[in-house]
Amino acid sequence: MIIAADKEVGELKRGLHFKLVLIMLLLIASLMTVVGVFLVRGVKQYYLNQFYSQMSSAFSDPDFADALTTAASEEKGETLIDEILLAYAGSLGINSSSRYYYVLDKNTAGVLAPSTAIDTKLEITPNMITAMTGEPGDNGDIGAAYMDVAMPIGDKEHSYIIYIKDNKHTVQELNNELFQIILKALLVGLVISVLLSFLLSKTMVIPIQSLTRAANRVAAGDFTEKIEVTAKDEIGILTRTFNDMANKLHSTLQDIENEKNKLSTVFSNMTDGIIAFSKNGDIIHYNPVAEHMLNISLSGSLSAYDDIFGHMIPAEKVNALAAPESLKVEGDFGKKNLEISLVPFSGESAQGGILAVIHDITLQKRSDEMRREFVANVSHELKTPITSIRSYAETLVTSGAEVTEDTRQSFLDVIVNESDRMNKIVQDLLALSKFDAGEASMHFEPFDIIKSIKNIYNTMILDVKKNRLNMSLNLEETVPPIEGDKSRIEQVLINIISNAVRYTPEGGEIIISTAYKNKRIRICVKDTGIGIPKEDIPRLFDRFYRVDKARSRAFGGTGLGLSIAHEIVSKHGGEIEVESALQKGTTVTVILPIKQPGN
Repeated sequence: MIIAADKEVGELKRGLHFKLVLIMLLLIASLMTVVGVFLVRGVKQYYLNQFYSQMSSAFSDPDFADALTTAASEEKGETLIDEILLAYAGSLGINSSSRYYYVLDKNTAGVLAPSTAIDTKLEITPNMITAMTGEPGDNGDIGAAYMDVAMPIGDKEHSYIIYIKDNKHTVQELNNELFQIILKALLVGLVISVLLSFLLSKTMVIPIQSLTRAANRVAAGDFTEKIEVTAKDEIGILTRTFNDMANKLHSTLQDIENEKNKLSTVFSNMTDGIIAFSKNGDIIHYNPVAEHMLNISLSGSLSAYDDIFGHMIPAEKVNALAAPESLKVEGDFGKKNLEISLVPFSGESAQGGILAVIHDITLQKRSDEMRREFVANVSHELKTPITSIRSYAETLVTSGAEVTEDTRQSFLDVIVNESDRMNKIVQDLLALSKFDAGEASMHFEPFDIIKSIKNIYNTMILDVKKNRLNMSLNLEETVPPIEGDKSRIEQVLINIISNAVRYTPEGGEIIISTAYKNKRIRICVKDTGIGIPKEDIPRLFDRFYRVDKARSRAFGGTGLGLSIAHEIVSKHGGEIEVESALQKGTTVTVILPIKQPGN
């Protein structure tokens, strides 16, 4: 740990040195760059201003201007102008290295008389163009590689342009000298900045190194070392703050250690609701889930162990347990079945107490009950047809010669019917098993639901009339095609309509209607049958559940049809609603989306 700390300190030192040196170097380089840019630009601007000031002064001289005007009006005026310009070369700053003059034709800008034989052809410049229009061309550009002036002289018959051009050779030489001076100053400044940065980093790194070593010791759990505070600056304040923080952290860790055993027990047993009681039985901790499960206010008057769990297990019995022993008990709290695990906890400085871990086993209890009921129903439903088949078969075997042909045929019909019924139960159970396992395949495709309802109506109308019932349709013809498994949806509707026929007495009425709204279709089957008690409606879709078991079996039902219908509609993203009243009839509504999610 110490080696790692020293390594981190070394990396910190190198990092600070590098950063400070880099900052100083960048600062000096930036400063010298800015100074250099301003100096170079200043020199260029100064020479530009000096050039145009000199040109303005020279061409403003009356004698010089009169001499040029007179020469321009003479034959061979360019020769006379050349002689005059040569005479005034000093005031114009003309030399052989950087500044030249030219006498140009005003109309073509052709060179008539140059001061040097180097440039006999000139590029047309903006100032030349201005002079060709008759106006003086004296505009300068600091970014151009030259400085020039173009002055028109003469009359309509004899017109010339006096063109002065400076190639900025003098400016470039001076800028080169300035650049060398700035570069030397930059090098000296960089050396000085490196030295200063090393001195500055040393004064900052030593206190930070001490803080780093102390921080690593604190991280390792050693709170014995204190950092000596000598400086009164920000680093000194930081050092004193660190010492205070280490003391408080040490104290806090000691308090946390005292709570460690209790918290460890809580988290190792926490599943749902948690309540921690003191030795005296008072609540010291609980979570909102526990309050919700027990359906009581744990911050109110009922906030002691005896008030909540005392009737189940006395606190003395739980406190007598030795960790990690625990007691489990089940109880009903309102409509919920709860399993409570009770375990004692203790700590070195804490008084200890009882921890209650509450599990909601309502669904588990209900599942177990439904499983037992399901097994009993299956056994009973299969036992009835098997018993009938066995009884009639035994009669045929034992009394075969004595049984008439009509009786024999009747017995065989019963055996076949009971076999069919048993086979239907098995097939329905297999269908539900596939739904539960997610293996039931659905073939979704658009189809005309109104047409399907009409086909079902035509198929069942004979059975309806046979039972002396009236069945009518009230359909919306504008319902668009829906996406779904056509055969499965028709199976649901046939099952619901069959139930309506089965449980509606003679003279009753069945109405099949549809309604389309918000991209969903509602298919209602309303009858005037015997109705369903209100308390039985929530369980209609449970497997093998019958309102009147004797009557249902008499009508040939298996108790699985609505369960299968509910599974099919759920797979289509729909739902089934049931409204009923005894002796007034039942309305079953199938609600289906027009399009399946994702399509």
